[in-house]
Formats: sequence, C-alpha cells, structure tokens
Amino acid sequence: MNKKLTEKLAPGHSTCAGCGIPAIARTVLGATDDPVIIVNVTGCLEVTSTLYPYSAWKVPYIHSAFENGGATAAGIDGAIKALRKRNKIPKEKRIQVVVFAGDGGTYDIGLQSLSGALERGHDFIYVCYDNEAYMNTGGQRSGATPYGADTETTPAGKQSFGKTEKRKDLMSIVIAHHIKYAAQANVAYLGDLKMKAKKAFALEGPRFLLVLQPCTNLWKYPTSEYVRIGKLATETNFWPLWEYFDGKYKINWATENPKPLEEFLKTQGRFKHLFKPGNSPQIGGASEKVIAEMQKEVEEEWKRLVNMAEV
Repeated sequence: MNKKLTEKLAPGHSTCAGCGIPAIARTVLGATDDPVIIVNVTGCLEVTSTLYPYSAWKVPYIHSAFENGGATAAGIDGAIKALRKRNKIPKEKRIQVVVFAGDGGTYDIGLQSLSGALERGHDFIYVCYDNEAYMNTGGQRSGATPYGADTETTPAGKQSFGKTEKRKDLMSIVIAHHIKYAAQANVAYLGDLKMKAKKAFALEGPRFLLVLQPCTNLWKYPTSEYVRIGKLATETNFWPLWEYFDGKYKINWATENPKPLEEFLKTQGRFKHLFKPGNSPQIGGASEKVIAEMQKEVEEEWKRLVNMAEV
C-alpha cells in the first residue's frame, strides 16, 4: 500500500470487515502534504482506531465528545492563530485541522457545535462519514437514516414500516452558513473523493465533506459488497455526487437512465421488510406505496439539484 496513504492512519485498527471508513480517512488525508491535526468525534472511527493503550494515528490527534467536534476544531484554529501572532508558528506554514465524525455526531448531537464553528468562519475541514444510523451504539436511527429503514429504534413490523421521517438535508443546512466549499461524496468513488479533498485543502475557512459509508452491520449485506452497494446508491440517484463552491453547484456524476431505487434497496436487510410477499404495514399503507414514496423523494431531490446546478 502507498506509504503516503498510511503514514497518517496506520493499518492497525479494528474496524469491521468490509468497512470503508479507513479508506475515507486515508483518501482524504492523502490529498495533502500539509501538517494535519485530527479531531475525531466519538463514533466508529474513534473506538476502532484508539484501543487503549494503542493508537492507529501517526499525526496529532484529539478525541472529541459526540457534541463538540466543531468547538474543538475552533479551539485548535484559535490556538494556531495565537501562536502565529507570537511567532511560534511561521506565517507561511499551513496547518490543516481535520474533523472526522459520523452522522450521529454531525446531523444530530454535534450539529449546534458544527453550526457555531461554520458561522464564525474557523479554518478547518469537517468530514462526515455517513452510515445513516448510530452504528457505534447499536444501530439506532439518526437524522441521516432514510425513510422506510428498519433500525433498532424504528423497527419494522405489523404496526410500522420502519422510519417514518425523511432524512435531514444536512448539505443545505451547512451551505446556508455561507461557507465557500461543501461536497457530497461516496466511499465507492475514491477518485471523486480525493479530488474534492484536494479542493478543500487548497481553500481556507470552513469546508465540509459528506461521504456515504455503507455499513455491513445495520444495512445487513455481505462484507465484500460495500463498493457495489455504494455505487448503486449513486447510480439510482439516492446519493448524488456533487459539490458547492463559492455559490455555484456542480454535479460530478450523472446518467440519463438512473437505475430504479429498488435495485439499491434490495441489497440490504434494513429494507427487506418492504419486499416480503403480502407485507402491508398499517402505518403508511402497503409496502409498494412506501417504496413509491421513496422513489418519488429521490426523483424530486435529483430534480432540485439539477435545477440548482443550472443556475
């Protein structure tokens, strides 16, 4: 393996077989030669890379609580600026502050902290690896969990078809803070992720990367399948690849004939209840109606994105 990709995060971690989080971290960190300081919010990456008394990190690293990743990054940024004023750090030396957090610590528990850091304009990159639930604590639903998904706290059964709320539109929330750069990526498209990480590292101020990370545990699929399932998420327009830079939107991957959303849903156990013969949950109607609603949401969001990209 390329030494440049492993020198910041070593292979000695304990992520699950088939987990793409290490690939996300190495790809992002491999996109810069600048010194980096890592802020790692409580979550899968933190617990699997820092098993006491060991650490897989080869760079300065701070473990942050679920709720304060943005505040920790802001504090580091403030310290760097103070040290520059005292000539302790050369003005020409760029130091990158990078936050890694899951969707639980980003969409929900840490949103207020992230919002404050974005609004104040601190110099950092925030990377959210989005596996669409609280995987580290047992698979509870989060603000990132899609409509219809079966989780530990939104179980599918005779009285429910799974989660009844739609996913939180985090990218719009982040962009509303008037930051310069935000991008949506996918672990199944590492070339696209590296391109976006390079753009982010070249800029100053708050920057945001939202990266889809299929999870073998709650999504329930074979460990060898995460790249195929990740690609299906984009090929069905469930997870488009796009970026926002200085007020303009750009779609990075598109097809005139997207695959039906069902092809993505059928690969995962968290949606298997929607395909059982005769399944008719009492809340929301028949399973076919739930799938149709999910397809409609995907199509509407894609149309909205296309319209913004054309402006």
